[in-house]
Amino acid sequence: MRRLIYLLLLCLLPTTAGWAANTLNFNSLRIGHYDDHARVVVDLSGPIKYKYFPLSRPDRFVVDLLDVIGTGTRPALDFAGTAIKNLRTGIRKGTDLRLVFELEGAPKADIYLLKPAADSGHRLVIEVAGGVPKRIAKAPEPVTPAAVPQVKKEVVVAPQSRDIIVAIDAGHGGIDPGAKGRKGTQEKDVVLAIARKLEKLVEQEEGMRPLMIRDGDYFIKLSDRKEKARRNKADILISIHADAFADPRAKGASVYALSQSGATSEAAKLLANRENASDLVGGVTLDDKDDMLASVLLDLSQSATIEDSLDVASRILKGLRGVARIHKHQVQQAGFAVLKSPDIPSILVETAFISNPTEERNLRSGRYQQQLARAMMAGIRSYFISNPPPGTRIAAQEHVIRRGETLSEIASRYHVSLDTLRLANQLKSDSLRIGQVLHIPTSDS
Repeated sequence: MRRLIYLLLLCLLPTTAGWAANTLNFNSLRIGHYDDHARVVVDLSGPIKYKYFPLSRPDRFVVDLLDVIGTGTRPALDFAGTAIKNLRTGIRKGTDLRLVFELEGAPKADIYLLKPAADSGHRLVIEVAGGVPKRIAKAPEPVTPAAVPQVKKEVVVAPQSRDIIVAIDAGHGGIDPGAKGRKGTQEKDVVLAIARKLEKLVEQEEGMRPLMIRDGDYFIKLSDRKEKARRNKADILISIHADAFADPRAKGASVYALSQSGATSEAAKLLANRENASDLVGGVTLDDKDDMLASVLLDLSQSATIEDSLDVASRILKGLRGVARIHKHQVQQAGFAVLKSPDIPSILVETAFISNPTEERNLRSGRYQQQLARAMMAGIRSYFISNPPPGTRIAAQEHVIRRGETLSEIASRYHVSLDTLRLANQLKSDSLRIGQVLHIPTSDS
């Protein structure tokens, strides 16, 4: 009898496994609008297996989620400005959930899973490139006759100083994990953790603002990384990586700038397509220049950018010496694609050898990641204090008051006396208000 019961239970096991299918919560379905793509995210009850493929006539991107049940009601998603026209769902083979994205044009899409993090569980992410980002127009304020001034006065407004934009590029991502350590540590994960710590340090820095090239576990083409930095008018690009080698004894950090050969190959590409490469050389377009002039302008711009890149790279390498072992004691130069912007100083930091067991362990440490981020921040700060871009708050020596700050603390920070600071800002008292902008004199003289 026991044997019969046991056999019956074995026969029932496949059915039981079918009942334990994962679920996809349609209620949580959401869409994010970005400059060059749309990102659809949906919550899952656990990790899943999936297949995907494109279809044409009409253009579609199909995702089959294996052994997944859809629950809840799908909200109305705003696809305006994206390459997505519609999303349909259905059941395939009785056990699989199919998502069909109807698209404008040939499919350019990527899909990946995100593991649980913070308050979020397993998530499925589908990214569809193309479309025009949605712009929300600000409604004009109503004008009443009483609001129209009777006497017009000419007001001259001084241009507002801007923040320095630091583009932070965490290497690899998504389907490209990068190098892998012996303990299974993936390069894409640790460099993103370091990038996020550097992002917070830049946010805290007076007169600077971070731009994350990759802020999650997804794939970005190398050419798109530098283009995103250019679109957002970044003042510098820092690309963060982890090295690897067959010999596990290899260790240490290295810092790279673009090589002259890499610059030459990029120049040839830009000159061949310069009608589509406007505003590439410090605000000067190449599309209306003859071959000789365009070549000279591009060469001058790239030479100056490489020189600036070597400057900031040497400062970051100096900072890393106090934290990590150094693999290459001089700044190296190579033709990395992400470094090839002709007008943005760009460097690549190999933080450590993930193939070295000790350095793999270090890279997994939040404390060590923070030390690496601080070393990079020290180099960035040092460079921009010595080379502030025109029109920036650092060039103008301006300080915006934050909660809890006092005038004496600010004077001490910038190495000026209280009397000089009061005089420069025509202050009648030491009381400050949040958001108030102070001009910082260059010296007490």
